[in-house]
Amino acid sequence: MSQSSSPPWYQDLKVYREPRLWTIFGFGVISGFPWVLIGSMLSAWLQEMGVNRSAIGLFGVVFVVYSINALWAPFVDRIRIPGLHRHLGARRAWIAFCLFGILAATLLLSQISVVENLWWAAFAALLIAIFSATQDIAIDAFRIETFGPHEARLQSAGAAMATAGWWTGYSGLGAIPFLFVDGTQVTWQDAYGYLCLLIGIQIIAVFWVRESQRYQQAPPVFNHWLEWLAVTLVAPITEFFKRSGWQLAIGILSFIFLFKLGEAFLGRMSIVFYKEVGFTNEEIGIYSKMVNWWVTIIFAILGSYVNLRVGIIRGLLIGGVAMASSNLMFAWIAGVGPDTNLLLAAVLIDGFTGAWSTVAFVAFISLLCHRAFTATQYALFASLGNLGRTLLSSYSGYVVDWLEGDWQLFFILTAVMVVPSLIILIALRKPLTRLEQQYHQEQQ
Repeated sequence: MSQSSSPPWYQDLKVYREPRLWTIFGFGVISGFPWVLIGSMLSAWLQEMGVNRSAIGLFGVVFVVYSINALWAPFVDRIRIPGLHRHLGARRAWIAFCLFGILAATLLLSQISVVENLWWAAFAALLIAIFSATQDIAIDAFRIETFGPHEARLQSAGAAMATAGWWTGYSGLGAIPFLFVDGTQVTWQDAYGYLCLLIGIQIIAVFWVRESQRYQQAPPVFNHWLEWLAVTLVAPITEFFKRSGWQLAIGILSFIFLFKLGEAFLGRMSIVFYKEVGFTNEEIGIYSKMVNWWVTIIFAILGSYVNLRVGIIRGLLIGGVAMASSNLMFAWIAGVGPDTNLLLAAVLIDGFTGAWSTVAFVAFISLLCHRAFTATQYALFASLGNLGRTLLSSYSGYVVDWLEGDWQLFFILTAVMVVPSLIILIALRKPLTRLEQQYHQEQQ
């Protein structure tokens, strides 16, 4: 019997010495940070000001922008930012441009009262979401194009570093305002002002980092705008359906839409739940942000290693089952009350399952992309996945109110929401496994 020639496990970890991976980590931080500004931080501010659950949930509508950014992804692929493009290149120019927009909108939030100016707060949050969703297009394309067709292992590690970076921006940096506001004279408005300094540092980092060789096919030259429209908007979609076949393509898109739905419902109301059940801002900052940050980073890297060994499709299946199970931990907290030991256990389990499933999910949609349409196709898949996380989860506050504040039942429902996507994944397991094997063969 022939023995496997797979390298020892520690060889897989050596890949993280690659400098390009740390650049991707940095851009992951930039990608995750805006979710603090319009997600957990804004939810906590609104809850303290007495805004009801349904209204807080509806503020999540601004996240719908992340679901439709595929509509303007072709323009990010083609349009050059005047002045910035010559100095930074195509992708970093867009990232820097969007960061300037996020900075301006954050300054606006730091100057208003959400109770007296609720519509202005919503407008500022919408601006942040638009600029953030646009920079995500450029960041995702930068990550995919950073590695050549022969570097499949680096692509998987890149997905892990992108996930670790995102959670560093969201949980690591996101802990700062909660720690500042609790028990001090610092207001939420002041906290937004201080976070503008972090955005300024991010802008400097984008100008400082060097853009490595990009593996991207040269864009064609068009003689007519209709020709440009056909190739830019229609071709990326038709190419995916032709390559996959209609049945498999629809199955894949259905899975992408449903996979993160339960996690999104939980995440949208988590801060409101923590505060209603009795946790302080400091406890939220330490456990929900700081602890969750490190847990997610560690398991994102380990998840990348495991996915290399067991395969992306199996990794998705394992991650989905674990993700559904972890939601039940929050139902336990709802029944017990503000127990920090139980919160720590829930955060550890949730961080593990979230990181594992996210790394597998990012790697999965990355292997679906054709390099001629990297930004557009990735944005399409990511947008579809975000649609359930944003549009549908914005009604999570209504669901809690409909359940008359029964948080236990709410979290049980979020666990059940994962089941349909797992059924689809099992049904499509064979063709998806063949697709993954074909992808790795092409990289060799």
